[in-house]
Amino acid sequence: MRILIANDDGYLAPGLATLVAACRDLGEIQVIAPEQNASGTSNALSLQRPLSVHEGVNGFRYVNGTPVDCVHLALTTLLGDWRPDLVLSGINNGANMAGDTIYSGTVAAAMEGYLFGIPAIAFSQVDRHWTHLDAAGQAARRVVEAVLAQGLSTPYLLNVNIPNRADAANLPIQVTRLGARHANSGAHCQVNPRGEAMYWIGPPGAVREGGEGTDFHATHHGAISVTPLQVDLTHHAELGLWANRLCPQGRT
Repeated sequence: MRILIANDDGYLAPGLATLVAACRDLGEIQVIAPEQNASGTSNALSLQRPLSVHEGVNGFRYVNGTPVDCVHLALTTLLGDWRPDLVLSGINNGANMAGDTIYSGTVAAAMEGYLFGIPAIAFSQVDRHWTHLDAAGQAARRVVEAVLAQGLSTPYLLNVNIPNRADAANLPIQVTRLGARHANSGAHCQVNPRGEAMYWIGPPGAVREGGEGTDFHATHHGAISVTPLQVDLTHHAELGLWANRLCPQGRT
């Protein structure tokens, strides 16, 4: 078993170390992560500047780029013929639920593995500040073991959110759909000492749809949420509608 592990909080993040330790004896592990915190970078690739790779004192390799840069470089160059059987990302410092998944570097790192045809799982803790992180690592290990028991014959992309609880490893697992949030409160403006305006993107909006079956509902009620994701953004139900609107005589 070969496992590639990345994250978006940076190669020194406690969540990354915890995930690596939790999976250490499952197989041969390679870790390639961002040099700095790259939260919110989504699927960005660094196309306008070169990237450098170094090894940290913890033995993890790090890249001065995005989470997707890390996985992309790993799979196309750095690992050579060493092709992972599984790509893991996390454990993220905070939830990646609902629309968070669009912005998440944690999810994007796993998605890059999936786009290369490799099964991939993104892990996040629901709350920030790394409370009960060891328990989250045990929970992540449990999910990985359950996945491996089903085999790795086809690629898939799973998004896992783990409540910050001391008993996280023993919580039930629920397969969920993404919930939905309200729009956030907007950017916050500050004025720097030179009198120039500076803007901070605001926090995620409040839960708008968190009913039964959603990731919000599962984690709120003490379960580990596992959401299968897909990459196809096509709105299949509207293909016929737009064909009628834009090509009424069958023109293309």
